[in-house]
Amino acid sequence: MKFLRDNGLTAVLLLLFAGSILGHLLTGWHVAIDDAVRHHQPIMTLGAYTISPEFLSSMFENWESEFLQMAAYVVLTAMLVQRGSSESKDPDGPPRDLDLDCQARKPGAPRILRWGSIWRALYARSLGIALGLLFVVSFVLHWTQSARAAAEAALEHGEAAPTMMGYIADPQLWFESFQNWQSEFLSTAVLVVLSIFLRQRESPESKPVAASHSHTGD
Repeated sequence: MKFLRDNGLTAVLLLLFAGSILGHLLTGWHVAIDDAVRHHQPIMTLGAYTISPEFLSSMFENWESEFLQMAAYVVLTAMLVQRGSSESKDPDGPPRDLDLDCQARKPGAPRILRWGSIWRALYARSLGIALGLLFVVSFVLHWTQSARAAAEAALEHGEAAPTMMGYIADPQLWFESFQNWQSEFLSTAVLVVLSIFLRQRESPESKPVAASHSHTGD
């Protein structure tokens, strides 16, 4: 089907996402069951675990790091270069997005570019803005759900529950975040460097197989 051919990448990635989050949910639920049995506590149903702060915190903790990685990558690649990498713009090439007012008149150009200079400026940075907002939303949800989980754990042990605002300074929240952020930034740096010397045939994320190591961009 033409639709699947034209949208296969998104379809497969969403299927992989669905399978992964289902595996995350089911395995996390079984971990919660084992923990409840060891502590002689009531066992949560799958539905209750789905909306529990433990599951939601772990889910948004991962989403947060991914959106941070993509937002930082999109913005940094607009300003910085790595010669020889397929993931970088060519430092010797001409600017691609000069005179957007003129380019807005080209056939097929997004209509928003003709709405005025403010709209052009916003649209010209809309990808970084959207990814940055997704990071902020994911971080807030990670923070609030982790705070809920910490409050429940504190009450179970007869301790004072941390407040939502107080938990923003808790080392546990930042431990959860930094352990994911460091892996995202490292994996991105590794991709940038490896793409200088290695190739993946027919992938737009790779230089042409026969391109020189000094060739920069796709």
